[in-house]
Amino acid sequence: MSMENNHSSMTERESDGVIFGRRLRELRVARGLTQQQLAALIESNHPFISNMERGHTLPGLAMLVRLATALDCRIVELVEVLDRGPKPRKR
Repeated sequence: MSMENNHSSMTERESDGVIFGRRLRELRVARGLTQQQLAALIESNHPFISNMERGHTLPGLAMLVRLATALDCRIVELVEVLDRGPKPRKR
């Protein structure tokens, strides 16, 4: 495969930030929260929420815990969209 083909396939794949941001927005909207309200619940600010939802920033572990608490969900619900590993087989 040429470098040109490899580069185009990498640019077509969404970044982890974009994927996580979409999931964060889905959960926030499903809970009826604005970005400002979520920011207040996690003791942060609106631009930080906006940057995460647009894929510019990924949260650290402590922030994931705060987000999960504020969104009344488990951390795995926030990050499972990033799991690219093999799916477990059903027995």
